[in-house]
Amino acid sequence: MRIVLVRLSALGDIVHTWPLAVALRQADPHIHLSWVVEEPFRPLVDGHPAVDAVFTTRTRAWRRSPFSASTRAEIAALKARFHELQPDLTIDSQGLLKSALVARWTGAPRRVGLARPWRRERVAGFAYTEVFQGAGGDEHVAATNLELVRAAGFDPPALEAPDGSWLLDRPQQRRQLDSATGRQIAVILPGAGGAHKILAESTLAAVSRDLADAGLEVVVAWGPGEHDRAQRVVEDAGPGVALAPPTSIVELAFMFGAAALVIGGDTGPTHLAASLGTPTVAVFLASDWRRNGPLGPNTAVVRGTRETVRSPTGSARAEPGERVGSDRIVEAAMALLGDGTSQTAEKSGGIGTRS
Repeated sequence: MRIVLVRLSALGDIVHTWPLAVALRQADPHIHLSWVVEEPFRPLVDGHPAVDAVFTTRTRAWRRSPFSASTRAEIAALKARFHELQPDLTIDSQGLLKSALVARWTGAPRRVGLARPWRRERVAGFAYTEVFQGAGGDEHVAATNLELVRAAGFDPPALEAPDGSWLLDRPQQRRQLDSATGRQIAVILPGAGGAHKILAESTLAAVSRDLADAGLEVVVAWGPGEHDRAQRVVEDAGPGVALAPPTSIVELAFMFGAAALVIGGDTGPTHLAASLGTPTVAVFLASDWRRNGPLGPNTAVVRGTRETVRSPTGSARAEPGERVGSDRIVEAAMALLGDGTSQTAEKSGGIGTRS
């Protein structure tokens, strides 16, 4: 069976889709699995042990110039590759109009996605021949992704944490990781996917100072559009806190792999760090940690949201609650560093949280 998996973006969502790819491969080792992903995120898919082929898109550029010769040529080339592949089944786990369009372009006779309300955009359903319900209201989004295994005729397995260790197996980068192993580095992530998810710079600076005082070498890493914010955190934190150089996704993974600790908000790099087994503290200010929290045994969530009754939804938004201060974040970090496992007040589905 030739299966196309469509998950175009973003970083954390791709990490949370790895278990679906693994489940398909384990259910039938003879399938041919292709993954369609946005070009900037290709390193998160290319080389994955469950993936046989990778197709890339540039939907943002295509939307900017939908009628340009380059856009038409790139889309035509993508469709031609799909036609050559002749897939039997396409699975769209993203549930957006852009991903549904790509699913339709594959030409597979069976094109499946999630039913509402698990699917984020209702209009995406036009591209599907079948829809499947997601997991229950109290389940993680990765568990909902696993429900799509049913499209291939198999029962979904129990959810296991995404495993990103394959990213660290590239020979050249492996040497860099080995040379850095043992350094007590704490990585601070100052950005997030939306302003409502971002911690105050003063809080991040206070966390950085406390970690530096505890003997860790603190590095503030940054992505597109985050340099100035990261620089201000470093300047406010003072000695013992440094600004990381620009990093690619792969370089960021190796930074995390060599770190003793990673602290961030509800952002893709936080989930990447958790997938590598690095002790990871995630701070959730406006998202439901039960649905979108980092998965893994070495994770802790500090939440500033109110607990509410869960219901199936395509949105991870949660009602803000109490203020999250630096003391709570440092406490969670020190507990993780104490014995390498999450010391938490609550756990659910492999996710730890501190109230």
